[in-house]
Amino acid sequence: MEAGPARRVAARILQIAAISLLTAMTVPAMASPWAEAGDPQLRSDIEILANAGVLDNITTHWPLPWRDIVARLHDSDSLSHQPAFVRAAARRVLSQGRAQTRTGQLRASVTADGTNLPSVVRGFDALARGDFDGQFAAEYNWESTSIRLAAGAQVDHDTHKVHFLPDNSYIAQQVGGAVLYGGSLSHWWGPGWISALSLSNNARPFPQVGIARLDTKPFQSPWLSWIGPWQGEFFFGWLNDDRIIKDTMYDGLRFTFNPLPGLEIGLSRTQELCGNHHRCDPIVDYFHFANSPGDVNKTNDEGTFDIRYTNRLGGVPFELYTQMMNEDSSPINHSGTSHLFGGSIWVPLGGGNPVRLTVEYTDSIATADIFSFGDYFHGFSYNNGDYPDGMRYRGQTIGFSLDSDSRLFSAQASWIDGGDRTYTLTFHHADISTAQNIAGNIVTTTPVKINMGVARVTLPFRSVKLDLEGRLQSDQPRPDHGFAASIEARVRVGL
Repeated sequence: MEAGPARRVAARILQIAAISLLTAMTVPAMASPWAEAGDPQLRSDIEILANAGVLDNITTHWPLPWRDIVARLHDSDSLSHQPAFVRAAARRVLSQGRAQTRTGQLRASVTADGTNLPSVVRGFDALARGDFDGQFAAEYNWESTSIRLAAGAQVDHDTHKVHFLPDNSYIAQQVGGAVLYGGSLSHWWGPGWISALSLSNNARPFPQVGIARLDTKPFQSPWLSWIGPWQGEFFFGWLNDDRIIKDTMYDGLRFTFNPLPGLEIGLSRTQELCGNHHRCDPIVDYFHFANSPGDVNKTNDEGTFDIRYTNRLGGVPFELYTQMMNEDSSPINHSGTSHLFGGSIWVPLGGGNPVRLTVEYTDSIATADIFSFGDYFHGFSYNNGDYPDGMRYRGQTIGFSLDSDSRLFSAQASWIDGGDRTYTLTFHHADISTAQNIAGNIVTTTPVKINMGVARVTLPFRSVKLDLEGRLQSDQPRPDHGFAASIEARVRVGL
């Protein structure tokens, strides 16, 4: 067990919790504030409801605030003329929202996940990061304060070391229409189901403090009301892992808005700053947006733009989306842009729940500017000369799971039956790294192509939820070689 880092993690979380508790004494406190990243069926249901107009179209900014979702689903009039599959989605979301926002009741859970080989591709629905992940969590909600304490262990697949696992511990406090939080919280910023370029749940969450809106209501001002429903969030974190540049800090800002029916636009910026032997002037450095060979800034930052459009075709819901991540100043000149494109359609099955079919393509071979396909900056997307650890935390990329200079094509089909059991089939074709990537790729030591087939079933039983997954892949990231088969099981028990 790595006792030193574990103690530092625990100490920092306790410091964050103490500061937040002092804040809680001076303002009225709330229930569990958000729906967290990682549940694909919950996300699919929310997108179905947004497409039907029952909810607004803020669906790419996870975690999502529960307050507006639960309030709007209490209005049965908005559902009375909807198809049966929309009403079924509303039932599942409302049931989960009510359970998570219940006050005055201690809730506890135990989660255990074991596999012989963790998956190389980690999407929104990702399971374990190691051979074994186990965690106990307890949470309690007051009227405006929510606390969760979690502790567990993770067994690393390569080194077999045991790591302390405080992930998703937090304290959240309502202040007006916003929530202040501190702890370690997972995020997923972007419309992709398989990948998010700048910030995803691929890496473990790190200690952070942040502020986010509690609802997505539009501005009342006539000058700003055109923006429509919107969400905003800012957090500041500490990359406290074993790094070359010790004590690197990390911040993220995202603004997501819904200006027209079906149209969702997201703008975000993430950056690494400070750290050993680096100037630490966060305010000055934050507003130094230019970064080109002639005007280099002192941070490692990424600017991301994404757009998602949803509508119906012959009564069938669909979505189209894209995301672009720029490493440098201008999208027109010297941007270093990575790209993601995708789409989903919810195909009806008789009178039951629809099948979600998703196709997605992600390319982290950065192009010189936003449209200069073929003019590449190899090894650029998650590497940085001033911060040689790059945009990574505890051995995994903070964004795209295949790291720099990689391409991933994925096709996925997911269906939920009348008993709320979910069945998912996925195919991945991955080109991981390139020979020109001299800066390196954290997933593989040399370039490799992998085809992977994945089958998963999710089985709910009252207070127990079981995920079973099998994977077959044609090759493995180097230094390993050859065909591999893996199985994984995760069980979560509510106590």
